[in-house]
Amino acid sequence: MSTDLWRLPANEAGALIAAGLLSPVELTEALLQRIDDLNPHLNAFLTVTPERARRDAKEAETRALNGERLGPLDGVPHSVKDLEPTAGIRTTGGSLWNKDHVPDHDSLVAARLRATGSPLLGKTNTPQAGYKDMTDNLLGPPARNPWDLTRTPGGSSGGAAAAVAAGLGPLAQGGDGAGSVRIPAAHCGVVGFKPSNGLIPKWPSNDWYAALATAGPLTTTVTDAALMLNALAGPDRRDPQSIDREPPDFVAACRGSVRGLRVAWSPDLGHATVAPDVAEATRRAALVFERLGASVEEVPIGWGTLAREIIEPTWGIHFVARFAEKAEERPDWIESSLLAFVQDGHARSALEYRRLLARRAELYDRVRQLFDTYDLLLTPTMPITAWPAEGEPEIPLFERLPFTYPFNLTGHPAASVPCGLDGGGLPVGLQIVADRHRDDRVMAAAARFEEAQPWTAHAPHPGRPR
Repeated sequence: MSTDLWRLPANEAGALIAAGLLSPVELTEALLQRIDDLNPHLNAFLTVTPERARRDAKEAETRALNGERLGPLDGVPHSVKDLEPTAGIRTTGGSLWNKDHVPDHDSLVAARLRATGSPLLGKTNTPQAGYKDMTDNLLGPPARNPWDLTRTPGGSSGGAAAAVAAGLGPLAQGGDGAGSVRIPAAHCGVVGFKPSNGLIPKWPSNDWYAALATAGPLTTTVTDAALMLNALAGPDRRDPQSIDREPPDFVAACRGSVRGLRVAWSPDLGHATVAPDVAEATRRAALVFERLGASVEEVPIGWGTLAREIIEPTWGIHFVARFAEKAEERPDWIESSLLAFVQDGHARSALEYRRLLARRAELYDRVRQLFDTYDLLLTPTMPITAWPAEGEPEIPLFERLPFTYPFNLTGHPAASVPCGLDGGGLPVGLQIVADRHRDDRVMAAAARFEEAQPWTAHAPHPGRPR
């Protein structure tokens, strides 16, 4: 077997394990060695779990030898974002308050991944409480982009995306509350999938009804994202937002066609300023769908600014609820830009929050009307490519992510797929959105695009600063 086992996508690794041609122990050891070599440069992992990974891998190998594999991910390693509780493993949430916190239980998504037989490599880096589109916190140095170590991998699942892009594991669980799976996927040149709200239940959760966030996969291929989504999706009565029906087979959905679909293309959602290289790469990517048999039409979008007017005050209200008391006790333990959101939330009234909920319903209705006419919406994932990993960006937070957060507010499924490089050699992502609960259509469209414009020829060289 090649020494470059880290290059294997999860579906290929799983097939080799099933055929008796690859040992889960060998694969896991290769990935742990790569983490040991590269994580000091990338800071993709906050906690590495070699003992757990080796134990899981040995158990997977025994099952494989006995013909008792649990499924396609059995023996194929994964990582979990450090916002998710993991039993017996440090879970910091990117916060000094939790720097030594070791939960006694798994979250629902951590438990579902454990149940696949996939060895756990560790917990990936995140900003404090996952509040922004960069991955730095007060616990240590920032996560860095494998394509250019001076650049951010994005956030808040930046550690997860950097790990996948650098070959530190083929499967990474992320979470997306305003773009936190899709943003780093775009910046790191990997696949990121945000499912419809409720497809992957949340437990534990203290924010059931107002939540914008959902877990989602980060992978090198669309098929791997589908495999991971198959493992994570499905109802759970502990989450009142959980979709109470069995999900489709997303690997089967990858075989779907886009022929005959009506595709809307928006280069700016009616208000965003997009870098020329990004605009050109995503425009060319949108036209690929015409070659695939879809009709593509550039459409005017009138609700982009409405989404911006909702998300900013909502962000402050959300974080004041979480950090108000802690901000009084130890303001120095809260990142300055997060503290600004907390202070903004203090200034908001209950009446204003009620009006925001009404406007969110209006936004949903306007997006729904778009999907009354079109089957898919294509946009850039991000208006710019990755910026410096250190320091505060000149562009305000929600100006940096105008394409992602609207679909957290409305709950629509959306994926980011790599579609090219800018003039500096940094990845550009194309966002694919479909109607609520048509995650299968997003998956099919992403798979057909990947097939038409393969990305596997591009690979970063982490550890080589530019």
